Amino acid sequence: MKRLLLLAALVLSVMSVQAQKIKVSESNEKIAKGNHNSLVVTIYGMSADDIEKEWRSKMKDYDAKVSSKDGVFADNALIPSISKNTVDVYARAEKAGDGEVKFIVAFQLGETWLSSTTNKDAYNEAEKIVADFARKLTKDGMGALVKAEQKKLDKLKDEQSDLEKKNKDLKADIEGYKDKIKKAEDSIKENESEQSKKKLDIEAQQKVLEAAQEKERKVE
Repeated sequence: MKRLLLLAALVLSVMSVQAQKIKVSESNEKIAKGNHNSLVVTIYGMSADDIEKEWRSKMKDYDAKVSSKDGVFADNALIPSISKNTVDVYARAEKAGDGEVKFIVAFQLGETWLSSTTNKDAYNEAEKIVADFARKLTKDGMGALVKAEQKKLDKLKDEQSDLEKKNKDLKADIEGYKDKIKKAEDSIKENESEQSKKKLDIEAQQKVLEAAQEKERKVE
């Protein structure tokens, strides 16, 4: 019964899976010791720590000086698609649900916090960077999940194969035992037949012995 319930849970979890659409939204978030306009996206299948680690690596690609304190701070990042000047980038990842992480990124251009109203073109480029990052990590996370589930499936298949082999061996053992039993039954019948014959031989020999003994007694 426990196994049936587990299988039912697995089936239901698979049936509930939907396409993970990556969508970046704009909102005012608590980041960089204040509340600032930020880009927010949900990343699936990866931990908050791993997401921040990957973001630090990405910021280093922009020649930023990266530090980790209450998230990730990239100082003086060179992102030409957003600005010809250096940009300060603040980011934080926080768990939002089972297998979901809320990723918040805020871009500071000088004294201005990037928004869709202050600089639409730069905002669109920043949105693309965040969306591409989230999409890649989600695919990586889902890929790791697929590998893990494939490994579980392969293990189950190996176990099934072992069970089938054991079943085949047991059936072969039974057939072997049946053959031995048949031979033993035939041997028993043959033995019983030999016993019957031997009893007749014994009875005949007993009579011969008794006749010889009688002759011996009559000797004077």
